[in-house]
Amino acid sequence: MATSVPHLGKQLRPSGEHILASIDLGTNSLHMVIVRIDKSLPAFTIIAREKDTVRLGDCGPKGQLKPEVMDRAIATLRRFQELAKTFNVEQVVAVATSAVREAPNGRDFIKRVSDELDLEINLISGPEEARRIYLGVLSAMEFHDQPHVIIDIGGGSTELILGDGGEPKFLSSTKVGAVRLTQEYIKTDPISRTEFLFVQAYIRGMLERPVDELRLHLPNRKVSHLVGTSGTIETLAVMIAKEKLGTEPTPLAGYQITLNELHNIVSRLRKLSYQERLQIPGINDRRAEIILAGALILQEAMSLLEIESLTICERSLREGVIVDWMLTHGLIEDRLRYESSIRQRSILKIAQKYNVDLEHGERVAAFSLSLFDQTNGILYDYGSAERELLWAAAILHNCGLYISHSAHHKHSYYLIRNGELLGYTETEIDMIANLARYHRKSAPKKKHENYQNLSKKNRHIIDRLNPLMRLAVALDRRQIGAVAEVTCQCDRDKKEFKLILKPVDPQDNCALELWSLDLKKDVFEEQYNLTLVAFLEP
Repeated sequence: MATSVPHLGKQLRPSGEHILASIDLGTNSLHMVIVRIDKSLPAFTIIAREKDTVRLGDCGPKGQLKPEVMDRAIATLRRFQELAKTFNVEQVVAVATSAVREAPNGRDFIKRVSDELDLEINLISGPEEARRIYLGVLSAMEFHDQPHVIIDIGGGSTELILGDGGEPKFLSSTKVGAVRLTQEYIKTDPISRTEFLFVQAYIRGMLERPVDELRLHLPNRKVSHLVGTSGTIETLAVMIAKEKLGTEPTPLAGYQITLNELHNIVSRLRKLSYQERLQIPGINDRRAEIILAGALILQEAMSLLEIESLTICERSLREGVIVDWMLTHGLIEDRLRYESSIRQRSILKIAQKYNVDLEHGERVAAFSLSLFDQTNGILYDYGSAERELLWAAAILHNCGLYISHSAHHKHSYYLIRNGELLGYTETEIDMIANLARYHRKSAPKKKHENYQNLSKKNRHIIDRLNPLMRLAVALDRRQIGAVAEVTCQCDRDKKEFKLILKPVDPQDNCALELWSLDLKKDVFEEQYNLTLVAFLEP
C-alpha cells in the first residue's frame, strides 16, 4: 500500500488579504501584533501592536499562577480581543510559553480563558517556541545561507537557535529567564557581590550545555553571526545607544551592540538600586526590576559563544506564529516552504528514533484516513486538523514497543507525550498521544488521568476517532499488507455498518484480519450505536 501523507485542508487562494492577530502570553509580558497578510507576495505588514506587563511568572506557592495575576491576564486578553475587533481580525492565534507551561494550574488557566473569552490558547513546548522564534526572525532578516545564532531572552527561559535560513540546525530552550532569576535569586538591592557572583555562575552553568551542543553543529565550532530578540535585549540596546549616541536608534532593527558595551552596562546596573534604575531613560518599573538579570544572561551567553557583537531583530515569537499560520495555510512557497512539512517530518523522526515498523505504521495510517474520509459527514463532521492528528497517532501507535511489548500502548502515550514533536501545540501532542494510547485494550475512561486532562471537546474527538484506528490496526493484523483496500457502507435504518475488504491476493481469505476486526469492533459499535459486519469483497 502506498504511503499516505495527510493533506492540510483547503489551501487558501491568493485573492485579497487576511487580517490576523497573534498573541504571545510570555512570562513577563503579554504581546499582541495585528498584521495584514498580502497573499500575492506573500508577506505581512504589522498594522498594530499592543503590550501589557502582566508578569505571569510572578508565581505563588509551588509555582502556581496567582489568582490576581490570572485576573490581570484575562483583563488584558479581553482588551486585546476588543482591539482586534476594531481591525476586523478574522482569526486570533494565541500561544503560551514557560510560565503557563510549567505552572501546575496552567491548564486550568487556559480552560478559564476558553470559557470566559472563547479564546483558545495553544501551549507550546520550549523547542517549538524556539522554532517559531526562528520563523519570526527569518521574516525580517536574510541569512544568505550563512549560519546565524539567535538568542531570545524571555522572563522564564532563554532560547538558543542555529540556522542558515533553511531548516533550523539546533533548537534549545533553557529554564533561565530574567523574571525567574530575579524572583529566585536576587534578594538584595542593590545586588550584593555574593548574590551577583552566584547568579553569574548559575547562568553560566545553565547555558554551558546548550552552547556546547550548538557548537557541534557549526563549522570549526565558531560563531560568526549572533542575532538578539526580545524586550530585554532591545532595552539594553536602547540604553547603550543613548549612552553612546545620545539618542535611540530608529529603527532599532539592525543596530549592533558589543560584548564590551554590555560589560560596561552590567557593571553600571549592578551598582544601582531599583529606584536608581527607574531613573534610566526608557526603562519602566517592571523592566527595571529584571533588567540586571536579563543583562547577565546576555553577557554570559555571548561570553560562552565567544562572539563580540550582536545584531538586534525586532521580530520574534509572535511574528513567528504569523509565519507558521501562513505556512500551514499554504501561503508561502519561498525559502520557508520546507517548514510546511515540519509536522510530518517530526513524526517520522520520532518513529525512526523508536524503531517503529514504518511500513506497518503507514498501512495503519492509510486505513485510518480511508475510514475517516469515508465516514466523515456521516458519523461525524471533522476537518483537516483532526484528520492529521489521526494520521500522526496511527504512524506512532506502536512506538511503545521500544520499551516493552507489555502495555506498549501506555508506553506509546508516554513517548509521544514527551517526544517534543515540532510543529504541534501541547494540546495537539496530547491528542496524538491519547489516540495512540487507545489503539488497543480498554476504551477511554474518565478515571484515566491522561484522558481526563483533555477538554470535553477534545475528549469527544478521541472517543470518535480511536475506534477508527482500532479497526485500522485490525486490517493489518498480520502486518504483511494483506488487505489492499476497504470500503465502508453505513445503513442507519438497519443500524448496520459494513466493512468490505479487498485482499491483495484473491486466494487469501484474510481470516486473521476478519477475526481481529470482530474482536476489536465493540468500541466502534458502542460509540456509534451500529452493528459492524466485515467480509471479503465478493
